[in-house]
Formats: sequence, structure tokens, C-alpha cells
Amino acid sequence: MREKRAFILDVDGVLVRGHQPLPGALSALEKLKTRGRVVLLTNNSTRSRAATAQRLQELGFNVSPEEVVTSAYVAARYLAEKFGPSRVWVLGEEGLRQELSLAGHTLVPPEEARWIVVGMDRELSYQKLCLALRGLLGGARLLATNRDATFPTPEGLLPGAGACVGALEGMGFPPEQVVGKPNPIAFQIALEVAGIPPEEALMVGDRLETDILGAQRVGMETCLVLSGVSRCEDVQRLGITPTWVVPDLPALASRLG
Repeated sequence: MREKRAFILDVDGVLVRGHQPLPGALSALEKLKTRGRVVLLTNNSTRSRAATAQRLQELGFNVSPEEVVTSAYVAARYLAEKFGPSRVWVLGEEGLRQELSLAGHTLVPPEEARWIVVGMDRELSYQKLCLALRGLLGGARLLATNRDATFPTPEGLLPGAGACVGALEGMGFPPEQVVGKPNPIAFQIALEVAGIPPEEALMVGDRLETDILGAQRVGMETCLVLSGVSRCEDVQRLGITPTWVVPDLPALASRLG
């Protein structure tokens, strides 16, 4: 494996599963940090960067908010950089609202929103869909954090943000932009945080269609870990071929020596 100066890591399925660290992930992360910069890139929009870091710290990981890029953070930066401070209404959880506010956007009722921003919402309800529809019918544009269909937990796969995005699409409103993985926007921001060009970074993820495909689009080498969602047989089925495939993060750390 060629020497890398940065490692961009997914979180769920790579470091943790649900509320538990994956076996050996704590020491594997520390080993990677001795070899280069580490940035965590997650499509999970339910927590802010700070809350994501705190959650991981409570599990024993040595992670700072500055080393975390969430799809909520990507969405907030995308809106700020492309359209300036905006009036937004959120179909999602607290982490998304926090990142939008930190980026200078204003949270408003749906009928006053310039943008409806949708992420994973574990309390999705018919009433929330009614509010979103009110905003969209009033002319608001739709931005999605990601389309992840599921996410891994110790109890198995659970519905992801894609279920929430799909509910709005079912009403006739596809998102204007989806900023999370595999969109190159997410990887470009992660590389910017790492301060490393794509050819000197390795993307490590558990989903072929998001982590691996998106990283390949920006010129990164990739490593699929089999500790999350995707399996070896999915490589041929999807036609997405990682640079390396390993059982888990400790196996990658050992291969790096």
C-alpha cells in the first residue's frame, strides 16, 4: 500500500455499530493517527460535529470536533457558500438544526423558508410531512443531507435518511441537491479539513455505493471494510471496485504496518 498522509474514515460500520465500538477499532484508529491525519466523514446528520465527537469520546475514541465532517455540516456549508445565509426549515434532528444555525442560517416556519433541508428523522410523522409540504408548495427549494437507505446497528439494519427523502419524493418533490456521500462535495470538504490532496488520502468505508464510489469520483484510493453494510459479493453486483478490501479497521492498520 502506497504511503498516505491522510485517512478519511466513515463512522458507522467502521468505528462503531450502534452504541458500541467495533472490536479493535479504538487501537486501530490510534495507529492510523501515527501515520497521518484522520478525518471522520459521516452521512449521519442527526448529530453536530461537536456532538459526534463527544459521542465517540464517550466510547473511548480520541476524536475532536475539528476532525469530524457530518452531512449536516456539509449541507450547512453548501448553502452558505452557494447561496449565503438562508431561511431554512428542517425535517431532521437537532444536529442538523445546530449546524445550520452555526453556519449563519435562520430557522423559520416552513411557509417562510427559502429551503427545506431534510436529513434522517427518527421521529418522522405525518404532521411533519404536512409541514414540509406546506413549505415546498410555497416555493421552498429542497436540499437533502444524504440518501442512505439504512444504517447498521447491533440489532440489524434500520431505516436511514433515504426513507425521509423518499417520503418527500413520494409527494412529488425530489431534492435539488443531495450533498452527502457519494456527492464529491462531501469528500472535497473532508479533504479540505485534512489539508491533503485526494491522491495522498485513503477513504475507508463500509458502503460501496457511498463511501467507495464517492471517493473514487474525486481521485482517492479506497478501502472497503466488511464490518458494516457491503459484502464481497456486492463488488461485482454493483460494479464498484475498491482499491483494497479488508475484514475491518484493525486489519487495515495491521496491513499498513
